Amino acid sequence: MDETLSRQIDAFIEENKDRILWDMTRLVGVPSVEGPAEEDAPFGPGPRKALDMALTIARELELGTEDLDHKIGYAYVGGKGEKYLATICHVDVVPIGNGWNTDPWTLTEREGYLIGRGIVDDKGPAVLTLYALKFLQEHGGALRYPVRAILGSNEETGMLDVKRYNETEPAPLFCFSPDAEFPLINGEKGIVHGRIRSLCKMEKIVDIKGGAAYNAVPDKAEVWIQAGSVPAQEGLDIEEARFGVWHITAHGIGGHAASPQGTVSAIGILEDYLLENHLVSEAEEEFLRFAVKVPHASDGSLLGVAADDGLFSPLTVVSGMIYGEDDRLVQTLDFRFPTNTSAARLQEILEKEAAGVAAIELDEGKAPFYKDPNEKELKACMDAFREVTGSEKKPFTIGGGTYARSFPNAVGFGPEHLDRVRPAFVGPIHGANEAGHFGELLEAMKVYIAALMNLEELEF
Repeated sequence: MDETLSRQIDAFIEENKDRILWDMTRLVGVPSVEGPAEEDAPFGPGPRKALDMALTIARELELGTEDLDHKIGYAYVGGKGEKYLATICHVDVVPIGNGWNTDPWTLTEREGYLIGRGIVDDKGPAVLTLYALKFLQEHGGALRYPVRAILGSNEETGMLDVKRYNETEPAPLFCFSPDAEFPLINGEKGIVHGRIRSLCKMEKIVDIKGGAAYNAVPDKAEVWIQAGSVPAQEGLDIEEARFGVWHITAHGIGGHAASPQGTVSAIGILEDYLLENHLVSEAEEEFLRFAVKVPHASDGSLLGVAADDGLFSPLTVVSGMIYGEDDRLVQTLDFRFPTNTSAARLQEILEKEAAGVAAIELDEGKAPFYKDPNEKELKACMDAFREVTGSEKKPFTIGGGTYARSFPNAVGFGPEHLDRVRPAFVGPIHGANEAGHFGELLEAMKVYIAALMNLEELEF
């Protein structure tokens, strides 16, 4: 990147940083957890309002916009030709969970960090991409390839938004998703969700619930159980809900299912308590002894499904939710797996392990993908990252799932720096007190602008 371009980007960021902060505040302020479908709101009113807000911001920046059935939209510069470059972010978020020190829907600043649900995943980066297009509009000259900033609203729970996009829109020549980590994600594990469903009916367990999403380690789990008395235990909230029925609440440390290290599953704490004190029926206990193997070993070793291929980090599995349904116990599964196993293989092993105790229900899932870091598009992105940050970090693979797997030529590209030390008050994505440093987000925008300028110079 030449010095003139670098100065232009710096001046643009300085000129717009207050407006960028305001637009992030507006977008974070829209509660956009998926809800029941409504007319003109296919993923619920929250995601629809957030998509509307993002497209409003784009129009205020004088960018062209398109809304595809209120599921997904995009801003664009340079026209809407079939050969184009793209970024893709999402404006839906996971449920807020517990443990917040501030209102999660009010963007709060502390020591340079912005705190609010979605500021990193993925509303903050969505705003950055819109301003990157604005820079191209003002300083990019005649673009060789049009550029789109695609804005989804169903990434966290199904990616039906990008499915809708691909039904009518040509695939981008190359796309990066600012919904991951720097320097660049050149591979993503396979992902499959599923459920362990008890064969026995609930007997002593009156009701049970914990967690709010497949892809988040839960920080709270509760059970209502029939018992004459129950023993106290440090860290558990215990009260008699009514005569002979006790309400027990466990608290853990939440986080993203793709990175369970450092989390503590509230479901596991609750199951351990019930098992250690023999508070459930024999059949319920048999189910829980199997189900607790998930929070006890996130590498899947206790289930017999551990896997490692050398390209990715080893397989992980978490249980994001537990609940009662049709008088049965149900515990969810979120697998992130490398190339040397598959959803079919997981199903086969789990059915043997759970025989006579639980039914295993695995959804279709997504296969892993891997891209050579020496491909020209990846090198263009990496050159921009190194020029802006001075870092020599290398591309790597992840267990998370981004929109990148939905296109034939795409990668995850920032904005997180997971190797940087954070203050204790900074929470992770999908956890309480989700936060990102405003200066780092602005730096990421410079990387994105430089990467798009580099990509404009390539032959496709």
